[in-house]
Amino acid sequence: MKPNIEAFFDGATWTVSYVVFDEPNGYCAIIDPVLDYDPKSGRTRTASANKLIAFIEEKNLTTEWILETHAHADHLTAAHFLKGRLGGKTAIGKEIPIVQETFRKIFNFETDFTPDGKQFDHLFADNEVFSVGKLNVKALSTPGHTPADLSYQVEEAIFVGDTLFMPDIGTARADFPGGNARRLFRSIRKILDYPANTRLFMCHDYPPQGRTPRWETSVGEQRANNVHVRDGIDEDQFVAMREARDRTLEMPTLLLPSIQVNVRAGLMPSPENNGISYLKIPLNVI
Repeated sequence: MKPNIEAFFDGATWTVSYVVFDEPNGYCAIIDPVLDYDPKSGRTRTASANKLIAFIEEKNLTTEWILETHAHADHLTAAHFLKGRLGGKTAIGKEIPIVQETFRKIFNFETDFTPDGKQFDHLFADNEVFSVGKLNVKALSTPGHTPADLSYQVEEAIFVGDTLFMPDIGTARADFPGGNARRLFRSIRKILDYPANTRLFMCHDYPPQGRTPRWETSVGEQRANNVHVRDGIDEDQFVAMREARDRTLEMPTLLLPSIQVNVRAGLMPSPENNGISYLKIPLNVI
């Protein structure tokens, strides 16, 4: 059956979250939910997540999964908050311990933090199949942006995370710790080997001036028009472009706070003896 897909665009972080469900009164998965965060004050809010909750309650859906495509560097995840409100299991790719170990060292996490992925309820292997109600879903390993990126194929649609952007924007950076432009190209071609009419859903859009945000495209449109990886651009050309471009990019505004939360499946660091949780800023490291 075809999935029902509801998108929620967060203009503060240019992130698209999704509720994917089989039918009203049925079952759903949430993909890449956003926890609102003010870097000036350090305050979190749940306005974006509450929109997902309101929609799910309106459709009378049972939440089975809260899915992350990767440990995001541009927004904090609302997975833990949503699990507390709606239930469901949190999940990410099985390579997440690689990312956790990298950032455990950078942030000098507390001694009881174990980089084993058990902060999540489930870690998906490549090509692992599961269900959301009557929908068939497959986890696709698509590393390159990070070592642990996943895409989720839900029937004829694929949610690609940060592997691809809209054709006029191109592709995600590959210079974060553990990222690799060559692996990213191969992951992209893996997606673009699907039939031309396969629907592709982005995790972000950064529209050029004059275009409104969009987040759905197709394999055929990407192969014809993607400015970085359209047909005719080979691996070496892509790697040279991607690495040169990445050297010019600034770090994302929310990289430091978001990673500390996202590798914990949305949990905040343990409160200190005054009852307050703190996020760290490593100086002169990244």
